[in-house]
Amino acid sequence: MGGRRGAPPSPRSRMAAEALETPAVVSRQIAANRDAVAGLSAELRARPPRFVVTSARGSSGNAAMFGKYLIETRLGLVTAAAAPSVVTIYRRRLAMEDALFLAISQSGRSPDLIRQAEAAAEAGACTVALVNDDQSPLAAVCRHVLPLHAGPETSVAATKSFIASLSALLQLVAAWQGDEGLARALDRLPAALEAATRLDWRKALPVLDSASDMMVIGRGLGLPIALEAALKLKETCGIHAEAFSGAEVMHGPVALVEPGYPVLVFSPEDETREGLAAVIGTLREKGAAVFAAEAGADAPGRLPLSAGIHPQVDPLPAILAFYGLAAELAVRRGLDPDRPRHLRKVTETH
Repeated sequence: MGGRRGAPPSPRSRMAAEALETPAVVSRQIAANRDAVAGLSAELRARPPRFVVTSARGSSGNAAMFGKYLIETRLGLVTAAAAPSVVTIYRRRLAMEDALFLAISQSGRSPDLIRQAEAAAEAGACTVALVNDDQSPLAAVCRHVLPLHAGPETSVAATKSFIASLSALLQLVAAWQGDEGLARALDRLPAALEAATRLDWRKALPVLDSASDMMVIGRGLGLPIALEAALKLKETCGIHAEAFSGAEVMHGPVALVEPGYPVLVFSPEDETREGLAAVIGTLREKGAAVFAAEAGADAPGRLPLSAGIHPQVDPLPAILAFYGLAAELAVRRGLDPDRPRHLRKVTETH
């Protein structure tokens, strides 16, 4: 597929350098977590949960939304994000008996997530922590732990830990469902991620260099990827980027579009592709500068993707390719992507 370079660019920030570690992180994680995933999935098959509850914030919240789409489309289990404030501020007890509670966190140290996990366990849920620090307080209060194995991540902007969260969710669902096709695709994921580090998305830079506002669009498993990209554009590049489902854009947000208005679309190779293609066409007719991360031959506005291996796995290389773009864009805009204004690596919400 066109748009590739022979080797990844030399990293100009910790964010870019840590993103380049992702293929090795995922390879290490798949090997290290095999027994833990097998044990948890066997328990879930023996005692199926009635529903799934997720708990996360920031990039981990976007990973939790990916988990929602993955679990609902693959397993048919209703999956919803719980608001920590219901437990921590409103002091309400939620009925979670026979639920699966998934807490996702890079640090595992946010007090509200810890207390919510404790409350879920007290209410009878099977609690699982997907966390980079397996010695963290969050890991200590959960029944099961699936370590992310991302290693130290010093840039405030999470990259490899976000993709490691998605990878862990995919491994769990593949084993839980007994899907050998998805499991085989995961074995090929590190190579696809390595290929993604060589993709050239620089054609978007001239437009985004001067952007102050933009949209990022996805649908289904592409929506949490769009949300993650919009978050990174805000925190590292100073662009007011808002993410929308392709199903919602024409219900109001399209009024923002004017000639040259930048739009980034993540278009997976799945059932959402046809509808997103129609959205892309409509936005271009209205004059938007649309950049579409999608499979296919080189074309104006098309951002290349590494060769597809599975519809549920392909969003991971796509967001890794985006991280390279975001890190480069931040530097070009005179910003330090490793130290976004007003932000810290660990945010302790109560």
